[in-house]
This record gives sequence, C-alpha cells and structure tokens, in this order.
Amino acid sequence: MAFGLAGIAHGKKALRRTISGVKEAALKSTNIPKGYFAVYIGVDQKKRYVVPLSYLNEPAFQELLSLAEEEFGYEHPMGGLTIPCREDVFIDLTSQF
Repeated sequence: MAFGLAGIAHGKKALRRTISGVKEAALKSTNIPKGYFAVYIGVDQKKRYVVPLSYLNEPAFQELLSLAEEEFGYEHPMGGLTIPCREDVFIDLTSQF
C-alpha cells in the first residue's frame, strides 16, 4: 500500500511541474514589453510579430492597418490585430522604418 501512495505522490509532483510549465509558457506568450504590440501577419497562415508602437506613426504601416480594416473590420476571429499581407512584404516594409 505504501508503494501505491508513493507512486501517487510522485505523479502529483510531475503533474504540478507540467501545469506550472504550461502556465509559464502561457505567461511568456502573452507578455508584451511596454511600448510594443502584437500583430498577426500572413494570408493563409498567420505568424505573430511583436512590433514597436512607433510603427503606428509610419504612413506605410497605416496603409497596412487600412487594409486590415477593409478586410476584417474591427471584429476578427483571431482576436488580435491581423494584417492581411504576405510575411515577406511585411518584413521588407518594416525593415525600412
């Protein structure tokens, strides 16, 4: 009987480690540094980018935001700011800022 209880205790510890690891990963994925925001870029598959707020002042980025508004309006199923352009175009554009 002691053997069974030891196995249960070990299993509980392993489960706690797994749950805490999942919580840490979730926190890391939602933490965005101050002065930045997340956008989802892509046509078929969306990739998340964390970009500085200063991009909002760039006319080219504002055009991308207008495209997003035309395509999705203000309610999008992803729940985040999604910009409908190819990833390589986004990278080329933002590298010029």
